Amino acid sequence: MLIDSHCHLDYYSDAELPEVLARAASAGIGELVTIGTTMEQSRAILRCARAHDNVWCTVGVHPHHAAEAPLPAPEEILELLADPKVIGIGETGLDWFYKEPSREIQERNFRVHIGAARAASVPLVIHARSADADIERVLAEEIDVRGPFDFLLHCFSSGRGLAEFAIAHGGYVSFSGILTFPKSQEIREIARDLPAERVLVETDAPYLAPVPLRGKRNEPAFVVHTAAVLAAVRGLEPAALADLTSANFRRLFRKTA
Repeated sequence: MLIDSHCHLDYYSDAELPEVLARAASAGIGELVTIGTTMEQSRAILRCARAHDNVWCTVGVHPHHAAEAPLPAPEEILELLADPKVIGIGETGLDWFYKEPSREIQERNFRVHIGAARAASVPLVIHARSADADIERVLAEEIDVRGPFDFLLHCFSSGRGLAEFAIAHGGYVSFSGILTFPKSQEIREIARDLPAERVLVETDAPYLAPVPLRGKRNEPAFVVHTAAVLAAVRGLEPAALADLTSANFRRLFRKTA
């Protein structure tokens, strides 16, 4: 069974969600993680996770939403971590593709989440877009001062340098449908070369549908296409890739074991 380590189930209506989950199960997706993007939304997806045995969730504030409300205190995030269905913190990170929110606010938000993840001993799910150098800088500063912590670079589309930094500091890397795109040869080469015990797969649904489904709304069932490409570039059979990425998921997200 595959695990979709990162999706956004709150983007599907209450009427269509059962069908989305049924298609995922039919495709061999055993478990899913629906991801927090604001504190209010994090509480809503926790209710979704509680309602479905095979759905987990994370809690946090996406960098795009860092200026929409006062930054959460670490205690506010940690309160939600008491629930067994909450297995990580995020997604958080840095996104320099747009000019807003400001870099200062995004970095403050990022560091709050790092502190909470370290305090709770759960992994941090990191969004990195057009910000490789600053993601690496913040992580290096936090690790140098306060020690290592578990983290995952989700929907990897960055350069080899950030991937290698993450691996050297105990991080994991998750690949989305971007891995299947024709122009993603560099990403495929990175995915080929990373240590086997550090790679995961995801959809980031409803975004980034993989080849051969480009242009459609993405959903967890489609992670099989990304997994097939990851298996091919690593020279594995699909079943072996499913076993590998599921074992990696369990090792990183220890609350699911």
